[in-house]
Amino acid sequence: MAHIKSRKHAAARHTSITHPAALGLMLAALPGIAAAQAAAPAAPKTDAQTTLPAVRVKAATEAENEYKADKSASPKLTQPLVNTPQTITVIKKELLREQGATTLSEALRNTPGVTMLMGENGNTASGDSIFMRGFDTSGSIFVDGIRDLGSISRDIFNIEQVEVVKGPSGADIGRAASSGYVNLSSKVPFGDSYSTGSISFGTSDRKRATVDLNRPLDIGIPGTAVRLNLMAQDYGVPGRDDVKKKSYGFAPSLALGLNTPTRAYFYALHSKQDNRPDGGVSTIGLGKFYNAILTPAGITPPKVDSKNFYGSLGDHEDIEINMFTARIEHDLAPGITVRNSSRYGRSTQTSVLTGVNALGNVGTAAAPSSNFDSYTVARSRQGKYQENEILTNQTNITAELGSGNIKHSVTGGVEFIYEKQYTPTYAVVGTQGVANLYNPSVNDVFQPVARTGAFSKGNTLSAAVYAFDTLKVGEQWQFTGGARIERYKTEYNAVALSTAAANPTLPVGTLLPTSLDTTGNLVSWKVGALYKPLPNGSVYVSFANSKQPPGGAGFALSTAANSANRPGLDPQEGTNIELGTKWDFMGGKLAVTGAVFRSENKNELVVDPIDTTVYTQIGKRRVEGVELSVVGQVTNELNISAGLAFMDPKITNAAAATQGGTIQWSPKVAFTSWATYKFPFGLTLGGGVRYVDTATTTSNVANLATVTGITEMPSYWVADAVVGYEINKNVSLQLNLYNLFDKEYLASVNNGRSRYYPGVPRSALVTANVQF
Repeated sequence: MAHIKSRKHAAARHTSITHPAALGLMLAALPGIAAAQAAAPAAPKTDAQTTLPAVRVKAATEAENEYKADKSASPKLTQPLVNTPQTITVIKKELLREQGATTLSEALRNTPGVTMLMGENGNTASGDSIFMRGFDTSGSIFVDGIRDLGSISRDIFNIEQVEVVKGPSGADIGRAASSGYVNLSSKVPFGDSYSTGSISFGTSDRKRATVDLNRPLDIGIPGTAVRLNLMAQDYGVPGRDDVKKKSYGFAPSLALGLNTPTRAYFYALHSKQDNRPDGGVSTIGLGKFYNAILTPAGITPPKVDSKNFYGSLGDHEDIEINMFTARIEHDLAPGITVRNSSRYGRSTQTSVLTGVNALGNVGTAAAPSSNFDSYTVARSRQGKYQENEILTNQTNITAELGSGNIKHSVTGGVEFIYEKQYTPTYAVVGTQGVANLYNPSVNDVFQPVARTGAFSKGNTLSAAVYAFDTLKVGEQWQFTGGARIERYKTEYNAVALSTAAANPTLPVGTLLPTSLDTTGNLVSWKVGALYKPLPNGSVYVSFANSKQPPGGAGFALSTAANSANRPGLDPQEGTNIELGTKWDFMGGKLAVTGAVFRSENKNELVVDPIDTTVYTQIGKRRVEGVELSVVGQVTNELNISAGLAFMDPKITNAAAATQGGTIQWSPKVAFTSWATYKFPFGLTLGGGVRYVDTATTTSNVANLATVTGITEMPSYWVADAVVGYEINKNVSLQLNLYNLFDKEYLASVNNGRSRYYPGVPRSALVTANVQF
């Protein structure tokens, strides 16, 4: 058997950065680009002409709005945000830099209504497990409009901005959750010389350095520039002394033909993480905790120390990401641009994690124990290897057509995507011993994990065509409509081990193969109408859908009656209706938005109340709510970003146990804010507060009081602050203070409600920034 060995952390080994095929593609393209530059006449620039979907970085000498973005980076969204009939939050890198944010999870704190899940059995504990507007959004994370790889934690050192699009958006991205999607825009070269770097030191032995270099080149091809982003990190985790996060990243990019009719971008990402993962802390003693033995007897054990670590110092998580993208754009005529993007990406994740499970040594119902010092907790040793690959080619064309009172902004394209995932199964060798609940030790004996011979392989091949049109009638009316037709095929091959109960005629451990597939078509659409009472504002209504077929989120299929991934089932379908308004004030520097929405997901499985072996697709969940936001410059010195969401998440059609229940992990009220004020003598003061309302961890309404574990996550307020000082135009210092009042709170809870991640306690980070 192949073993994943528990080990101390070794220094990360640097590997080859650029794949030979990717390098060959880049070099082979150079003559073609040069020829295109020579042959193509310079197209005259017009206000309507689109040249670059990525957000341009301004040089240090230019004034810019550090918080507010005017447009999405996606060519599928052709209008300015103020004229786009959907709730979209754009989080720029300047805001994230002020906050000292380094991961996607930290970036998403700037939009309300997003919570993070801990996952189950260690499978997603380290990843960006996002729950948004009542639905799991972990499988709807994109980079430059292309679906991203694996259940991993994403660093944002090479990200220009994070876009959060809320509400079903199948017409934009294909198969997806009913909540919307998150898109990360990569940094690419631009035409100016630009250099910036930072080095940070913080409590809990945190150290991090980043570099961002951009240079135009004179190599005979007009508009050539290169950009290089680097990151190295060696982080502890405040409040979790034995958890470590070590990583580095390398992201080179090349642009050809900037500010000419034909432009090309080639960019790569290589990143490695070498972490000691966190299996969490027992939820015993927290809030509404229930145990079948202790609670009826009136025994309330104290909560455990949130610094407790139940794992081994040899627990590890190794992640490697390699990605290469080529994008070519050409202006066919003024206002008409065609783009083609190709990407190959591969990620691997190898880990051994120790999870926290059921309580032990608490006595019996007849004789419960109150000897807390003798309590134990079961630990599970979980091994994981997961490999993800993606290969895609996408072509898009945008055009500004018409004149006078009738104008069209048209965009359309075709996409071909192949994705696959391979996951062998690991199991503990022997029996893992329990830990003392209140005094665990890293010196306990920890059993190794090994491959069992079981595995799963899944892949999805899809081809799609889409088209959108925004019809402008005069200066005040806009009508938007579009659709996407997608053909998909998912194949799933797996090998499982027989058990005595399920396969009594076979020896235990016999390998049992499974082969399943499903094929279908998805039709997604969106429509909207927008009225502009004034040039700086809009009022709109929109209606859209999205679909998620069996196997669409995790490349796995199943014949189990209660599985949503059973071939032959209809795709789950989400719909959203939204009425909103958006306004730009202060000369376009400040955006204020508000929307009321109603999202519904249908075709969920519900067990038959009479024959419990039968499941039908009659289940529904819906979320109604209001979301408000303000972002941008109030004055030249004062910047603000704030959002407030009210949600009513309900299960409207389900089995009796959850009928009428509240959707898990969905706080009814969420608030986020951040503001800074820059004084004329170089001092910057700022900070923000976040509020998250109580969120239920179970949708069970029949026996809520007797659900094992913690049944709700308590509400909390958290305050952060920043102090910055500009020594000169090139050097500045920044002090970030997190959780100023040292509030204890639950950042996330696992599905079984037995363990949680504690929120970050009071901590500090000092950063020196250099820019020239």
